[in-house]
Order: sequence, then structure tokens, then C-alpha cells
Amino acid sequence: MPDRPFAVVTGASTGIGRELARCAAEDGCDLLICADEAEIDAAAHDLRRHGGQVEALRADLSTEEGVLALWHQVGAREIDYLMANAGLTLGHAFADQDWPDIRRLLRLNVLGTTLLLHRALPRMRAQGRGRVLVTGSIAGFVPGSYQAVYNASKAYLDMLSFALNDEMKEHGVTVTCLMPGPVDTPIFERGDMADSAMGSAPVPIKDTPEHTARAGYEAMKAGKAGMTPGLLNKLVVGFAGLLPEPLLARMNRWVSETERDDDRAR
Repeated sequence: MPDRPFAVVTGASTGIGRELARCAAEDGCDLLICADEAEIDAAAHDLRRHGGQVEALRADLSTEEGVLALWHQVGAREIDYLMANAGLTLGHAFADQDWPDIRRLLRLNVLGTTLLLHRALPRMRAQGRGRVLVTGSIAGFVPGSYQAVYNASKAYLDMLSFALNDEMKEHGVTVTCLMPGPVDTPIFERGDMADSAMGSAPVPIKDTPEHTARAGYEAMKAGKAGMTPGLLNKLVVGFAGLLPEPLLARMNRWVSETERDDDRAR
């Protein structure tokens, strides 16, 4: 019997990451899932119902030590699928944000993801095969007033993914950028944005993590460079290339500002 494919999923305790892991488990993969939350163990227990081996690692991927702990857990195994999904958001005006929160976002979204890719891609290139999914965002195409650092971090991930896909595809490895719009996950509560227009919007204005993950997983398996689920989100990306940046920033402010931001502005 052939070996089962091996998939690594970060940010897999809740939301999109947990659903990506579910897609891989249903697809017959063995899994290594990682997150910095206690829910990662419950996620692993749930995923084992699909019959594969599931390892869970609790690690803080905003630190180099956390990323290297994950890589140590991978060991010498060949990686069939890598889904770099771990990330966080941060609401409020830039001048009102606390520096430790900004630093952690940049370390997780940008540095942690980049370090993991830098470890994994040489091995996948040597294998001559592999599929990578990076969770970017349509936010990467929009100046993120009242969410500035998050949008900037997603712009980095979006562009990094497209560049790496161009570099790696001749070696049998593809890098797919998943660029969703707002998704109904705990990220808004964690980023103190639950009462913003975007954070409080219901489904179907927000997408579901199940639909988002399935679209990203299938795009990754097909070797596509990018995937933006949903017609509305595709329109946002299209208009982002046409509208002036000051207007885009103001539009982002309308959906990202919270009641606390309104009070401060008065």
C-alpha cells in the first residue's frame, strides 16, 4: 500500500486552518498541525476520525524558536502539502496600537511564514514535487486604514507567494496564494475588531471557513498561482486596481473602524 501524503498545516486550531486540515484529512493525508492555542489538541482528536495519523504541536510561530520547533517535528520527512495559514489581525488606528501587538503581528504574519517557507521550499525543490498554500488576503490590495499593519503584512504575503510560485514551478513545486475577503472566524475578536462593520457582518457577507478552505485546498492541489473565493471578493480586487489609493483607504476605514475608534475621534 503506498504511503499516505504528508501535509503540514499552521494556524490549524480554528477557522480556515482547521478546515484546511480537514480537507487534507478527508483527502487521505497524514497531518502535522500547529497553532499557539490549546484548541489544537481538540482539532487533532477530531481529525483522527478520518483514519490518518495526526500530530499536534503547540508552538508560537511568531518566534524563531517556534518555527524551528515545528521544523524539528517535520524531521526528515518529505512534504507533499504545506499550508502556511497562521496569522492574526490588529484593529484600530496605527497611532493607538501597542507596539508589542504590532511586533507580534509582523513576526507571525511576515517573519514566521517566511522562515517556514525558507525551510520547506529547498526540501520540496530537492523532492521535485510539492504543493504550498499561503493564506494571504484581498486586504493586500487595499491600503488598510484602521487595519494598516495587517493589510501591509498581507500585501507582503500575496506578492511573496506569486514570486515564489514563479521561482519554484520549474522544479515541480507550486505556491498558491489564498486571498479571501472577510471570513467568519475568531480573528476579529482576537484583533479587537468584533464591533467593526466587517467584524460584525453576517454570513454571506462574510464567507465561511469551510468554503474558503475548500476553495484554497482545491486551488493548491491544481497548482494555481492564486485563488480568491467569491464574486464580491474578486470585484474588490478588480476595483482595487482602478480606484485611487486615498479612496481605497477611506473605504477600508468604513468597514474597519470600531466604536472605540469613533469615541477617540470625537
